[in-house]
Amino acid sequence: MTHTVCFHCGEPVTTGMQFSTVIDGQAQPMCCLGCQAVAQAIMDAGLTNYYKFRSEPGSRQNALVPDELKTFSAYDLPEVQQDFVHDQGNQTSVSLSIDGITCAACAWLIEHKVKQLPGIDSVQVNSTTQRALISWRPADIKLSEILNQIGRIGYQAAPYQLDDQEVQSKKNSRKFLLRLGLAGFATMQVMMFALALYAGYFTGLEVEYRDYFRWVSMMFAAPVVFYSAQPFYFSALRALLAGRLNMDVSVSIAICGAYIASCIATIQGTGEVYFESVSMFTFFLLLGRYFEQAARQKASVSSSNLHKLVPLTAQRIVDDGSNEEIPAKRLQIDDLVLVRPGEVIPADGSVEHGHSAVNEAMLTGEQMPQSKQPGDQVYAGTINQDQPLKVRVNAIGQDQLVAEIIRLQELASNNKPAVAMTADKLSRYFTGTILSIAAITYLVWHQFSPEDAFWVTLSVLVATCPCALALATPTAVTCATALFTRLGVITRKAGVFEKLPQIDAVVFDKTGTLTCGNLTLLETSITKGREAEYSELQVQQLAAALEAGSLHPIALAFSPYGGALAAEDVHHQVARGISGKINGRDFKIGNAEFVGIELAPSEQQQVFLADEQGLVASFILQDRLREDAKDTVDALKANNIRLAIASGDTRPHVESLARQVGIAEVHADMSPAAKLDYVRRLQQQHKVAMFGDGINDAPVLAGADLSIAMGSGTALAKNSADLILLGDHLWRFTQAIAVARKANRIIRQNLAWALGYNLLILPLAVTGHVAPYIAAIGMSASSLIVVSNSLRLLRVRL
Repeated sequence: MTHTVCFHCGEPVTTGMQFSTVIDGQAQPMCCLGCQAVAQAIMDAGLTNYYKFRSEPGSRQNALVPDELKTFSAYDLPEVQQDFVHDQGNQTSVSLSIDGITCAACAWLIEHKVKQLPGIDSVQVNSTTQRALISWRPADIKLSEILNQIGRIGYQAAPYQLDDQEVQSKKNSRKFLLRLGLAGFATMQVMMFALALYAGYFTGLEVEYRDYFRWVSMMFAAPVVFYSAQPFYFSALRALLAGRLNMDVSVSIAICGAYIASCIATIQGTGEVYFESVSMFTFFLLLGRYFEQAARQKASVSSSNLHKLVPLTAQRIVDDGSNEEIPAKRLQIDDLVLVRPGEVIPADGSVEHGHSAVNEAMLTGEQMPQSKQPGDQVYAGTINQDQPLKVRVNAIGQDQLVAEIIRLQELASNNKPAVAMTADKLSRYFTGTILSIAAITYLVWHQFSPEDAFWVTLSVLVATCPCALALATPTAVTCATALFTRLGVITRKAGVFEKLPQIDAVVFDKTGTLTCGNLTLLETSITKGREAEYSELQVQQLAAALEAGSLHPIALAFSPYGGALAAEDVHHQVARGISGKINGRDFKIGNAEFVGIELAPSEQQQVFLADEQGLVASFILQDRLREDAKDTVDALKANNIRLAIASGDTRPHVESLARQVGIAEVHADMSPAAKLDYVRRLQQQHKVAMFGDGINDAPVLAGADLSIAMGSGTALAKNSADLILLGDHLWRFTQAIAVARKANRIIRQNLAWALGYNLLILPLAVTGHVAPYIAAIGMSASSLIVVSNSLRLLRVRL
């Protein structure tokens, strides 16, 4: 079945021709009001060529909000601009980070749109880094007007700021580029003299000229050896002091050995020199590591820039009810802030007044707005869409959810899978083996051909440097972690990338996983004969008092009725119920067995309240099935994964839900210990993943091969699961499996290539068939192939 797609963003159109824009004389379908408005703005600006030149569809646009709510006026404040605007007298420049750029045509569109504004001196947009450098005259135009113009054509722009880590990274990159440039320049000079020396073997070069060329080559190679190659020496020295070998040990030996031998030959006027090989080897090795460094930065940019989504300013409500605009970093706990529609929430907090929808895509990867009302938690960096909200700040700085996610992502990218640790160990042994083979090679060649022994040994050391082996897994893991970030999937522990592809059985807890976990009180029934003692509101307040100290979803269903009564001497019995004293009387709330009654099985979820005299009331609770639960179950079945539900709820209720999603294996009325026992029995034949709420199911989550929790932001830091799915979508798990499988496949390809290359080049180098400079090129090319293969992960479309 074919669907009409949006001419602007390529998404399916489900509204017919309700939204359309005339482009080149033809009405083109649009999927929503946002895309229609953006396309119309492009046409009005006379930039029709954008649609002719683009190679990718634009990003989907949210419906535009009134212009007065998107004036970006905060960016015109001097105290805000001092962090990112560079003032050059009459001219001012700023670097902007722009979301939504998909191809070079987007950069062309932004440049031509902004250039039309008065007061703009220059616009340079880089589609690769998604940044723009703009210079303008403040007397003629404000920064907020520039940002508004970019927003009108469908791109979200904000000032680009470097954090401390990026400043240090850029500083290191500049120093690295200086080393690389010096090595490249010296290599070109040395190669010119090397060509003259090589030619001299055929034309008969006089000794004076030969010695002159050698001395000049030695001087040009000196900065390469003593400055450009310094990182290899320090790395090798640190490894040797730690009592181990790394790949830089063989690199350092090759560079220093070749240079020293060449200097001796130059001074004595006899033997061969290898200045060109030393320079070229160093240059290509530095070049490979530069591309590796750039690849890692590209892979990790999404996680490191999360904090930049937090706005620079906030509208704080002062005591007299008026608003004052202040830098967001000056907010304090308990400050009350106003967040208008279209604005970004400046800090974590709870909604104190107002009802609205908030886009939490920067946290969960899901564009569907979440409804927020008084008492709900909202997070810094998310976007308020519908109505104004007043938010009471309850976390700032490093205590915010964004900071916690960044810490978890950093932890995930630094967690090495077992295959990576094996590769690291292998590279250490490999280095020792290569040094031994190089020594044997020199001794053997010295016996049969002394004049060739040194350069053959040098080729062995250079060609077999295990750089590619060491890069095989870190770059792939970093790229996979970046993909998980886009999915809204957080890994907390090592080994997740290895375990996910091996999973062949998934066990679901019911509440909070297959269902949304937001139980609501559907019906309250007073026991016949006790209506005179208790009203409906009273029993609800009694239940709320007993449940007040619990984090279980059932307890949250009674929270609206809390506060009127207080319970004492409260005791929790896991998976059964709660007992306590209220106003001196004993009460119990829980399942039928706990309160001491016999009940016919029911598909409805029921909770019972009893006092000393017996049953007081029954409550029927309702929990909504997750929208994608059925699709997720079907996808897992298609992957031949065994599925089961293990729940503490009553069997009829669990079986009813299992029929809705299509899971045949059902285990109900289970305690946490029974769940753990079931999982352990299942592990005898399967690799088991367990879905739970991350708090109440701690024992079984710890016992499973892989544990997954649906991550509510407030519970993120204390959640003990291996994998946390931010947002409300189970199908992220199936996508995570696909990403992990591809990552493992790429890791295996990288290792196969790295090992295969070394096994192929080693006999060729030992037998003298590889010149030192060819060895340097081959080693660098091998490393670049591994890094480029890993970067393919970033092109995966989710």
